[in-house]
Amino acid sequence: MGVVMYDQFADDYDRFVDWQSRLSIEMPFIETSIRGSIGSIGEISVLDAACGTGMHAIALAKAGLSVCAADLSGEMIARARANAQKTGASIRFEAAGFGALSRTFGTEGFHAALCLGNSLPHLLTDADLAATLADFYACLKPGGVLLIQNHNFDAVMKTRDRFMEPQIHVEGGEEWIFHRFYDFNPDGTILFNITRLHRAPNSGWQSDVISTLLKPLLEKELLQALDRTGFRSVRTYGSLTGDAFDLRGSGNLVLLAYK
Repeated sequence: MGVVMYDQFADDYDRFVDWQSRLSIEMPFIETSIRGSIGSIGEISVLDAACGTGMHAIALAKAGLSVCAADLSGEMIARARANAQKTGASIRFEAAGFGALSRTFGTEGFHAALCLGNSLPHLLTDADLAATLADFYACLKPGGVLLIQNHNFDAVMKTRDRFMEPQIHVEGGEEWIFHRFYDFNPDGTILFNITRLHRAPNSGWQSDVISTLLKPLLEKELLQALDRTGFRSVRTYGSLTGDAFDLRGSGNLVLLAYK
């Protein structure tokens, strides 16, 4: 599940992501999808799974939703709790991974569940995917919605493009550069790598590489798995702005699936 990589990356994750820009782009679609799916029912409860440093969860809490959040990485959860404390957001954070969510938070407690940030492809077997989707299904109230965001691996596996745009962060005279790239393995898995470069003032560059395995989850495979779990009325999009999904051209595969 890559927990070692994300424990190692927790301190840098909020440098890697430009959260002000990302949330301004993504939150209108996320919030509209949740509220539009549930309707006007008073307090809306949301579970953010694989929440990372908690920034989506915090944004939802600030928008007036009741939020719980989980991540398998204890270091990510520690960072998420610190971020929430800074903003005054009241969120229950737990160190829990896929398959342990209903045991941790109970069954049928949420109107919506989120699984963002290309998290599902960290599941390396069909059995793990089935158990995870069943766990989400158990967490949702009847009529609840699951929102998934993955990379569009149909396009990735067709083009075999290895390298992604570098991310750069400058803070107080220090510089960070993050290079992401794939290695395509003969067994069909992908090794996802991040090269981190860091330079302190009056110092040379320091670097390391952290990696984790992914299983490229194709649109057809995910749709079939959702159907087998019992989800219905699945809608697909190409981004968290609500763009139409293009199998060959979209950067992301975003799905709304209903219990």
